[in-house]
Amino acid sequence: MRLLEDGTADRNEPGAAPARDDRAVRAYVERLGDALTDAGMPRLASRVFAQLLADDDGRMTAGELTEALEVSPAAISGAVRYLTHTMLIGKERERGTRRDVYVVQDDGWHNAMLSRDRILGLMEASIRSGVDAVGGVDTRAGRRLQLSVEFLDFLGQQQEAVMLGWEERKAEITRDWPTDD
Repeated sequence: MRLLEDGTADRNEPGAAPARDDRAVRAYVERLGDALTDAGMPRLASRVFAQLLADDDGRMTAGELTEALEVSPAAISGAVRYLTHTMLIGKERERGTRRDVYVVQDDGWHNAMLSRDRILGLMEASIRSGVDAVGGVDTRAGRRLQLSVEFLDFLGQQQEAVMLGWEERKAEITRDWPTDD
Protein backbone atom coordinates (compact mmCIF):
# COMPACT_ATOMS: atom_id res chain seq x y z
CA MET A 1 0.00 0.00 0.00
CA ARG A 2 1.34 3.40 -0.94
CA LEU A 3 1.45 6.09 1.76
CA LEU A 4 0.84 9.77 1.16
CA GLU A 5 3.08 12.55 2.54
CA ASP A 6 0.92 12.86 5.66
CA GLY A 7 1.39 9.13 6.40
CA THR A 8 -2.15 8.07 5.49
CA ALA A 9 -2.93 5.36 2.98
CA ASP A 10 -3.49 6.37 -0.64
CA ARG A 11 -7.21 5.63 -1.04
CA ASN A 12 -6.94 6.09 -4.81
CA GLU A 13 -4.60 3.13 -5.13
CA PRO A 14 -6.27 0.14 -6.81
CA GLY A 15 -7.53 -2.33 -4.19
CA ALA A 16 -7.34 0.22 -1.37
CA ALA A 17 -10.21 0.25 1.12
CA PRO A 18 -12.59 3.17 0.63
CA ALA A 19 -12.22 6.01 3.10
CA ARG A 20 -14.77 6.22 5.90
CA ASP A 21 -17.22 9.03 5.22
CA ASP A 22 -18.34 10.38 8.60
CA ARG A 23 -21.21 12.38 7.10
CA ALA A 24 -22.52 9.27 5.31
CA VAL A 25 -22.16 7.26 8.54
CA ARG A 26 -24.23 9.83 10.48
CA ALA A 27 -26.92 9.67 7.77
CA TYR A 28 -26.86 5.86 7.90
CA VAL A 29 -27.24 5.90 11.71
CA GLU A 30 -30.31 8.12 11.41
CA ARG A 31 -31.82 6.02 8.57
CA LEU A 32 -31.35 2.72 10.39
CA GLY A 33 -32.47 4.32 13.65
CA ASP A 34 -35.68 5.47 11.97
CA ALA A 35 -36.28 2.01 10.50
CA LEU A 36 -35.77 0.30 13.87
CA THR A 37 -38.01 2.87 15.56
CA ASP A 38 -40.71 2.21 12.97
CA ALA A 39 -40.35 -1.50 13.79
CA GLY A 40 -41.06 -0.80 17.47
CA MET A 41 -37.67 -0.23 19.10
CA PRO A 42 -37.36 2.89 21.28
CA ARG A 43 -35.94 5.84 19.29
CA LEU A 44 -32.66 6.40 21.11
CA ALA A 45 -31.99 2.67 21.52
CA SER A 46 -32.38 2.41 17.75
CA ARG A 47 -29.81 5.14 17.17
CA VAL A 48 -27.36 3.71 19.73
CA PHE A 49 -27.59 0.27 18.12
CA ALA A 50 -27.06 1.74 14.64
CA GLN A 51 -24.09 3.79 15.92
CA LEU A 52 -22.45 0.72 17.45
CA LEU A 53 -23.02 -1.29 14.27
CA ALA A 54 -21.29 1.46 12.28
CA ASP A 55 -18.33 1.79 14.67
CA ASP A 56 -15.35 -0.07 13.22
CA ASP A 57 -14.68 -2.19 16.29
CA GLY A 58 -18.28 -2.05 17.57
CA ARG A 59 -17.15 -0.74 20.97
CA MET A 60 -18.02 2.64 22.46
CA THR A 61 -18.24 4.19 25.91
CA ALA A 62 -21.30 6.11 27.08
CA GLY A 63 -19.32 9.32 26.60
CA GLU A 64 -18.48 8.43 23.01
CA LEU A 65 -22.12 7.57 22.30
CA THR A 66 -23.24 10.82 23.93
CA GLU A 67 -20.90 12.81 21.71
CA ALA A 68 -21.66 10.90 18.51
CA LEU A 69 -25.43 11.11 18.92
CA GLU A 70 -25.52 14.54 20.59
CA VAL A 71 -27.73 13.44 23.47
CA SER A 72 -27.47 13.48 27.26
CA PRO A 73 -25.66 10.80 29.27
CA ALA A 74 -28.96 9.98 31.01
CA ALA A 75 -30.57 9.26 27.65
CA ILE A 76 -27.69 6.95 26.70
CA SER A 77 -28.07 5.12 30.01
CA GLY A 78 -31.69 4.23 29.29
CA ALA A 79 -30.94 3.21 25.71
CA VAL A 80 -28.06 0.88 26.61
CA ARG A 81 -30.12 -0.65 29.43
CA TYR A 82 -32.80 -1.54 26.87
CA LEU A 83 -30.24 -2.89 24.36
CA THR A 84 -28.39 -5.02 26.93
CA HIS A 85 -31.69 -6.42 28.19
CA THR A 86 -32.64 -7.46 24.65
CA MET A 87 -29.10 -8.85 24.14
CA LEU A 88 -28.48 -6.72 21.07
CA ILE A 89 -25.37 -5.35 22.81
CA GLY A 90 -23.15 -6.35 25.68
CA LYS A 91 -21.42 -4.37 28.40
CA GLU A 92 -17.77 -4.76 29.37
CA ARG A 93 -15.54 -2.96 31.82
CA GLU A 94 -12.68 -1.00 30.25
CA ARG A 95 -9.42 -2.39 31.68
CA GLY A 96 -7.95 -0.36 34.48
CA THR A 97 -10.90 2.02 34.71
CA ARG A 98 -14.42 2.16 36.05
CA ARG A 99 -15.83 3.00 32.62
CA ASP A 100 -18.20 0.65 30.85
CA VAL A 101 -17.80 -0.08 27.16
CA TYR A 102 -20.85 -1.09 25.15
CA VAL A 103 -20.19 -3.72 22.53
CA VAL A 104 -22.18 -4.98 19.59
CA GLN A 105 -21.17 -8.43 18.41
CA ASP A 106 -20.54 -9.03 14.73
CA ASP A 107 -23.52 -11.37 14.79
CA GLY A 108 -25.64 -9.39 17.26
CA TRP A 109 -28.94 -10.22 15.57
CA HIS A 110 -28.27 -13.93 16.18
CA ASN A 111 -27.81 -13.32 19.92
CA ALA A 112 -30.98 -11.23 20.07
CA MET A 113 -32.96 -13.98 18.34
CA LEU A 114 -31.65 -16.57 20.81
CA SER A 115 -32.83 -14.29 23.60
CA ARG A 116 -36.25 -14.03 21.95
CA ASP A 117 -36.40 -17.83 21.75
CA ARG A 118 -35.93 -18.05 25.53
CA ILE A 119 -38.61 -15.40 26.09
CA LEU A 120 -41.03 -17.16 23.73
CA GLY A 121 -40.49 -20.38 25.68
CA LEU A 122 -41.37 -18.62 28.94
CA MET A 123 -44.47 -17.10 27.35
CA GLU A 124 -45.55 -20.47 25.97
CA ALA A 125 -45.24 -22.12 29.40
CA SER A 126 -47.20 -19.30 31.04
CA ILE A 127 -49.98 -19.41 28.44
CA ARG A 128 -50.13 -23.23 28.60
CA SER A 129 -50.88 -23.03 32.33
CA GLY A 130 -53.89 -20.85 31.56
CA VAL A 131 -55.60 -23.35 29.25
CA ASP A 132 -56.88 -25.53 32.09
CA ALA A 133 -57.56 -22.52 34.31
CA VAL A 134 -60.14 -21.18 31.84
CA GLY A 135 -61.85 -24.54 31.38
CA GLY A 136 -59.73 -26.19 28.68
CA VAL A 137 -60.32 -26.29 24.92
CA ASP A 138 -64.06 -26.71 25.45
CA THR A 139 -64.18 -22.93 26.04
CA ARG A 140 -63.46 -20.10 23.62
CA ALA A 141 -60.77 -18.73 25.92
CA GLY A 142 -59.19 -22.18 26.22
CA ARG A 143 -59.11 -22.65 22.46
CA ARG A 144 -57.63 -19.17 22.01
CA LEU A 145 -54.94 -19.90 24.59
CA GLN A 146 -54.22 -23.36 23.16
CA LEU A 147 -53.85 -21.88 19.68
CA SER A 148 -51.34 -19.39 21.12
CA VAL A 149 -49.42 -22.25 22.74
CA GLU A 150 -49.34 -24.17 19.47
CA PHE A 151 -48.19 -21.12 17.52
CA LEU A 152 -45.36 -20.36 19.96
CA ASP A 153 -44.30 -24.02 19.89
CA PHE A 154 -44.33 -24.00 16.08
CA LEU A 155 -42.37 -20.75 16.02
CA GLY A 156 -39.74 -22.21 18.35
CA GLN A 157 -39.30 -25.27 16.13
CA GLN A 158 -38.96 -23.12 13.02
CA GLN A 159 -36.54 -20.75 14.74
CA GLU A 160 -34.30 -23.67 15.68
CA ALA A 161 -34.09 -24.73 12.03
CA VAL A 162 -33.40 -21.15 10.94
CA MET A 163 -30.56 -20.79 13.45
CA LEU A 164 -28.89 -23.98 12.24
CA GLY A 165 -29.25 -22.85 8.65
CA TRP A 166 -27.81 -19.45 9.54
CA GLU A 167 -24.68 -21.00 11.06
CA GLU A 168 -24.02 -22.82 7.77
CA ARG A 169 -24.76 -19.73 5.69
CA LYS A 170 -22.58 -17.51 7.88
CA ALA A 171 -19.67 -19.92 7.47
CA GLU A 172 -20.06 -19.67 3.68
CA ILE A 173 -20.26 -15.86 3.72
CA THR A 174 -17.27 -15.31 5.98
CA ARG A 175 -15.01 -18.07 4.65
CA ASP A 176 -12.81 -15.69 2.62
CA TRP A 177 -13.04 -12.63 4.86
CA PRO A 178 -9.80 -11.40 6.45
CA THR A 179 -9.41 -11.98 10.16
CA ASP A 180 -9.51 -8.91 12.40
CA ASP A 181 -6.79 -10.03 14.80
